[in-house]
Amino acid sequence: MQELPVLFMSHGSPMNIIEDNSFTRSVSQLGGKLVKPTAIMVISAHWLTKGTQVTCMTNPRTIYDFYGFPQELYQIKYPCLGAPKQAEAVIEAAGGAKITCDLEWGIDHAAWSVLKYLYPLADVPVFEMSLDILKSPQEHYNLAKELAPLRKEGVLIMASGNLVHNLRLAKFEHTYDEPYDWAVEADQQMKELLQQGDHVGLIRYEGLTASRLAIPTSEHYLPMLYAIALQKDGEGLTFTCDDIQNGSVSMRSFVIGA
Repeated sequence: MQELPVLFMSHGSPMNIIEDNSFTRSVSQLGGKLVKPTAIMVISAHWLTKGTQVTCMTNPRTIYDFYGFPQELYQIKYPCLGAPKQAEAVIEAAGGAKITCDLEWGIDHAAWSVLKYLYPLADVPVFEMSLDILKSPQEHYNLAKELAPLRKEGVLIMASGNLVHNLRLAKFEHTYDEPYDWAVEADQQMKELLQQGDHVGLIRYEGLTASRLAIPTSEHYLPMLYAIALQKDGEGLTFTCDDIQNGSVSMRSFVIGA
């Protein structure tokens, strides 16, 4: 079977669920180019657990893990099937004891707000992987390395977060308000490290310029480490979007291996 690419997709504000903008159009365009996988595994910035888990249900629920947004957003569903067989394969790939099955979570908006544009028919089974809050960045990266065989088994791995994500300072009045200088600087520095394949520099992100403002908490940044950990030597990386929304949220997204 053809080895599938790996995606890091920024998801930003839930308003992207209903907005027509350069980010949402870039996701739709990417979906039109990808080979249809047998299943999609999403590493979600919005599912934080003690110990790593994967969803193993057959019919995952659509989770509306956001508050205070237009009612229209809460009426949208992403009625995909789950992928319990592939979820169990993830557990096996990691040695069995490192990852456990979950039958309660579902598909949160870090997943479906992007998949809505990537595969709008919801005709590909989807399962999620959580972020273990007890793991260090290096441990997340190391775990991701063990997932490499899935790329040859028809599973599209999509990490969903944001490189720069500071909601406390976000400008919500307009999606494309002028970005903060520190957000632009941090985004550009991460771009350069990604282009250089400097995984060590990205793992040790606390040393990056403006990291305290750009990454005040790590949950949106960590999914990116899963994506780059699956990048093979000499494998290319292509940016699909380089927007900054709401002044403080980088929508930089990329594909590895396409």
